[in-house]
Amino acid sequence: MTRTAQRPLLFLDVDGVLIPFGATSRPHPMYETGPGTPGTGANPLLARVNPRHGPRLAALPCELVWATTWMEDAHAWIAPRIGLPPLPVVHWPEPSDADGTDGREDQDERDGLHWKTRALVARAAGRPFVWVDDEITDTDRAWVALHHPGPALLHRVDPRRGLADCDYTAVGAWLRGVAGDA
Repeated sequence: MTRTAQRPLLFLDVDGVLIPFGATSRPHPMYETGPGTPGTGANPLLARVNPRHGPRLAALPCELVWATTWMEDAHAWIAPRIGLPPLPVVHWPEPSDADGTDGREDQDERDGLHWKTRALVARAAGRPFVWVDDEITDTDRAWVALHHPGPALLHRVDPRRGLADCDYTAVGAWLRGVAGDA
């Protein structure tokens, strides 16, 4: 196994994490980009993406993976704004069976399990991982603890501010701790 394959995964959401939203006591910061930046003018929320996230994320000792409904659009619209190369993308499962579900998704929703949780654990396949999202709950943490054999950090970001210094500190410390265990 290569060194890269052994690195923990970091599943990264976009909305609420890289694009802050929601009520705040002051307007969200806006960041200018060059005229050739994809998405300039197309989606006004993209101006909220802080370009400093790219170098900070790239410096973390992990393999970054988009875990967002933006899917491949994250390559085109988000990555260039923050200076990241194309990243692997989690492809979300489609509802199955003729009725649109196998029943598991409905039960997960009733139980409060996030719709991404099962897919991320499956994608991690036992590897250590961090999931950075603004919708993580204790239900997700408990489910992952029961169903994922490796270390996992489910880190919830406040969607009103998005990814902040305190989040980088917590995620970076966890990743260094996992690397120290190897």
